[in-house]
Amino acid sequence: MPNELDAATPAGRFAPSPSGDLHLGNLRTALLAWLFARSTGRRFLLRVEDLDRVRAGAADRQLADLAALGLDWDGDVVYQSERLPLYDAAIARLQRAGLTYECFCTRREIQQAASAPHAPAGAYPGTCRNLTEAQRDDRRASGRAPALRLRAGTDKFTVTDQLLGPYTGLVDDLVLRRGDGIPAYNLAVVVDDAAQGIDQVVRGDDLLSSAPRQAYLAGLLGLPAPTYAHVPLALNADGKRLAKRDGAVTLADQAALGHSPADVLGMLARSLGMADPDEIVTLAQLLERWDPRALPTGPWVFGS
Repeated sequence: MPNELDAATPAGRFAPSPSGDLHLGNLRTALLAWLFARSTGRRFLLRVEDLDRVRAGAADRQLADLAALGLDWDGDVVYQSERLPLYDAAIARLQRAGLTYECFCTRREIQQAASAPHAPAGAYPGTCRNLTEAQRDDRRASGRAPALRLRAGTDKFTVTDQLLGPYTGLVDDLVLRRGDGIPAYNLAVVVDDAAQGIDQVVRGDDLLSSAPRQAYLAGLLGLPAPTYAHVPLALNADGKRLAKRDGAVTLADQAALGHSPADVLGMLARSLGMADPDEIVTLAQLLERWDPRALPTGPWVFGS
C-alpha cells in the first residue's frame, strides 16, 4: 500500500487525539473523511495526535473501532510524538526568518487581556510581542518558561471550504511551541499534513476557525494548504457537543445494547441521509451513493 513516502499521491486523513474512546460523532466524521477521500481516489491516512491528553490504550481502541466499522487506511499509522524533529525544523525556519518571539504570559493573563474592551474575540493581544531584551531577561529570571509565538503579519485570512464556501477568520500570534517545550497543535498539524501529502482535510465544523490560522502558517513555511470540508457535529439533546456522559455513544456502549458495528454504520448512514430506516448498508454501497452536495447542513442530534 502507498504510505507517507508516497506524498506525491493526494490524501485525506482522520487524526484523532487519544484522550479517550471515539464517540459516534467522531466515528461519523471519520466515515465522512473516508468517503471524501475514497470517492476522489485519494489515499486515506490515519494520524494519532498524541502530543497532549493521552490516555493509556485509547489509541489502540480507536484504531480497533475504525477497523470494526470497515474503514481501511493506507500505510502505517503516524504518531505525532515520533515526529518532533520535523516540528523543530519548521520552528527553526520561522526563527531564522525573524517570525517568532518568546511569550511569558500565563493563561489567566491572556484571558484577562483578551477580554478587555475592543480586543478581538479569541485573539492573543500581543502582550509580549515587543518586549525589550531587558524585559525578556527579567521574565526569564522569574523562572517562567516562555512559549514561542508566531509574529503574524496579518490579523485575518480567507480559506474556501468545500461545503461552506469562503470563510475569513482571525489570525493572531499563535503559539508554535508551548512553555513545556511541546510543539503546539496548529504548528504540528500544518507540518504533518504537508509532509504526508494531505491535500484534503475533512473535520468537524468546530475547527473551522482554526483553518485560516493554519492556512496562513502553511504559506509562511512555503507549504501548500489543503482544501477543507468542515462537517456538522453530532450534538446531544441539549444542543451541546456529544460526549461520553450522553449515554451509549461509543462502539462498546452500542455493543452492550446488542448493536453490531454494521448496525452502527447504518445509524451513521441514516444521520447523513444515505440510508433508509433500519437499512443495513455497506461501505461499498455508501461510496456508490456518495454526493457531498446532498449532505445535511445542520448538526445530527443523537437520540432524536
